[in-house]
Amino acid sequence: MSHTAHIPSRRKPRRTATSWVLRSGVAGGVLSTLAVTGASGAQAAEPAAAETAELPTVTTAIADAAAQSSAATEQAALDYQQRAELQEQQDRAADVARKAAKKAKQEADRKAEAERKAEAAAKERASRSAERTTLSAPAASSSATGSAAQVLSFLEAQLGKAYVMGATGPSAYDCSSLTQAAFKSVGVDLPRVSQDQSTTGTEVSLDSLQQGDLLFWGGTGSAYHVAVYVGDGQYIDAANPSKGVVKQNLDDYPPTSARRVL
Repeated sequence: MSHTAHIPSRRKPRRTATSWVLRSGVAGGVLSTLAVTGASGAQAAEPAAAETAELPTVTTAIADAAAQSSAATEQAALDYQQRAELQEQQDRAADVARKAAKKAKQEADRKAEAERKAEAAAKERASRSAERTTLSAPAASSSATGSAAQVLSFLEAQLGKAYVMGATGPSAYDCSSLTQAAFKSVGVDLPRVSQDQSTTGTEVSLDSLQQGDLLFWGGTGSAYHVAVYVGDGQYIDAANPSKGVVKQNLDDYPPTSARRVL
């Protein structure tokens, strides 16, 4: 009879401990339950002891799995954040690269267009030069005489003087005042401005030039510059403020028309 009363007193703590372990789900609670169960004596029934012994193993595995799962989840979240930040950096770098490539292409296109225009201009100059290869022929076989020689002598004496718009000499000239003064030295009165000078005398072909012929840039009656042909493919003019009165080559800046007044 005492044996019957003794069994419930041992099993009651065991059931309470097992129920508490299942509710808590933590390893610390399981270990505490094992301590209490061991203290209750070695007379517990074999099946109950086996059941209590298995619970810590299962619960510890679950706790470890939960801990590992939590760590894995945290690591996955960290990895995702790092990938997102890396992707954002890559997107920004790609955007910068696209803009730089677009700018480089625009610059390359601009340079290519400038080179194309320069090449076209060079070809045009070469074509004009080829058409005027006979410009220097007259001077090669003859020299100025009479009035033409006096005009050229006057112009040679003015080389190096200043260009001043509106000036009429003798220390400075503009383009039309220089030609006016040169021809006045031989008794030929030219109008004051290049537009009017381009309508005087007789028009001559650019491949039939003679020393002393007037050269014009611009249309007849609207010429914006004038010079005098001096032979050997050259002319003298009051060029601009930076050059003054100089001798220049026809091929460097070909005129558009010529007129003969002598």
